[in-house]
Amino acid sequence: MCLVIQILSGILLSTHYTANIDLAFASVEYIMRDVPNGWFIRYVHANGASMFFIVVYSHIFRGLYYGSYMKPRQLLWCSGVVLFLLIMGTAFTGYVLPWGQMSFWGATVITNMVTAIPFGGQTIVEWLWGGFTVNAPTLRRFYSVHFLLPFIIAGITIIHLALLHKDGSTSPIGSDTGVDDVPFYPYYFAKDLFAFTCFILFFSIFVFFFPNLLNHPDNCIPADPMETPKHLV
Repeated sequence: MCLVIQILSGILLSTHYTANIDLAFASVEYIMRDVPNGWFIRYVHANGASMFFIVVYSHIFRGLYYGSYMKPRQLLWCSGVVLFLLIMGTAFTGYVLPWGQMSFWGATVITNMVTAIPFGGQTIVEWLWGGFTVNAPTLRRFYSVHFLLPFIIAGITIIHLALLHKDGSTSPIGSDTGVDDVPFYPYYFAKDLFAFTCFILFFSIFVFFFPNLLNHPDNCIPADPMETPKHLV
């Protein structure tokens, strides 16, 4: 559900966003101020990313608690790890797109970590940048990757679910218990509907009442390569 929300809201945002270092920040402001309901779409997308990670980390901790990584579910666990890495990549590239101060300096700091890779780290980071610094080619590349990755995630999610149905769940009510199956409707339908309602209410609190609570205030300032945020100095 989180993935669907992110893909749909992201597609709507992409119709107005401009992947240009001179216009990216202004295009986000245009979405917020001039596009009908643009503020809502952007806050759904921005806060939806945080909600996505809450769900993902909850799922990971549940898997660790129930031992979902153990035989015969190693492949299921590995597909989940791949999904997690792709989700982190999507979140990072998306954080750069508004081209605020934290977007620019976050991209600079994180990508510079790649230079720690021996025998080729500097070459890799220059390939990521499309030059010798974080600049226009970097933004265009990150935008392309950010647009593409969610669809790859959707495909691997289908594989992940197929492996789950093949190997079964490790929860106390999963296939390992030997308990007779319970009909999906109305039992699991009611359970999922309750969880969905609670999630939407929790999500809506952030979107409508605290939309910038999870956003760094420095990202409301246009990117300036000549001025490093104080807490990064």
